[in-house]
Amino acid sequence: MPPASREKTRPSVFWPLAAIAAPLIALLFKLEIHGAEKLPREGAYVLAPNHYSEADPLAVALAVWKAGRAPRFMAKESLFRVPVLGSVLRATGMVPVARASSAASARQTLETSETLVRLGRGVIVYPEGTLTREPDLWPMRGKTGAVRLALADDIPVIPMAHWGVQQVMPRYGKLKLWPLRRRVRVLFGDPVDLTAYQAEGPPVNLAGATDKVMADIADLLAQLRGEPAPAERWNPADHGQKETGRLEP
Repeated sequence: MPPASREKTRPSVFWPLAAIAAPLIALLFKLEIHGAEKLPREGAYVLAPNHYSEADPLAVALAVWKAGRAPRFMAKESLFRVPVLGSVLRATGMVPVARASSAASARQTLETSETLVRLGRGVIVYPEGTLTREPDLWPMRGKTGAVRLALADDIPVIPMAHWGVQQVMPRYGKLKLWPLRRRVRVLFGDPVDLTAYQAEGPPVNLAGATDKVMADIADLLAQLRGEPAPAERWNPADHGQKETGRLEP
């Protein structure tokens, strides 16, 4: 593993949380992490993983911690108002996101991006916005939140794929505790090349940039699965499904 960043080695609330959570998560998942050096040691970044199980944020968080950075997610703004939980979310620097008008959403994206750069923090954003609906658990069509956040202040987008969490908790299924330490492989990729979209100037082709991010995630997952990814992303709207679930900026 590469050396830890200053934000991980500096005393913080993450230390006691990791001391409790990391061993418990490690009982469920035996992580095999590849490409950890692709995650920036310092400074802001947007990490974009695939999402196919309600339990995979645990694996993603542990992988980021082991890779040397403090894991911070986008979280619904309403969660910050829950007693105790809200205090923990604020103390760990999680990023609130709310349902809002287009203007308010754009303002919030810009403020969040500026904060990440100023504090040198990363954030984990699921670009699909919710669990994939793709029947074989491949990444589906992405939403634009991750690239909007990154392009607002020239923050690198790091694609990430993981595979194996479904053995512990299938999509919309029940938790399977036995056997312990199921194998989960994690692969970090190179920063997504979005220069073509940045060079366009406003208005940026956010959909095109998002497709590029999703393609890079799918390519990483194909390496882990040892099979080619579908040529086209699954679109829930084409199959009469609603896209509900996790909010995005």
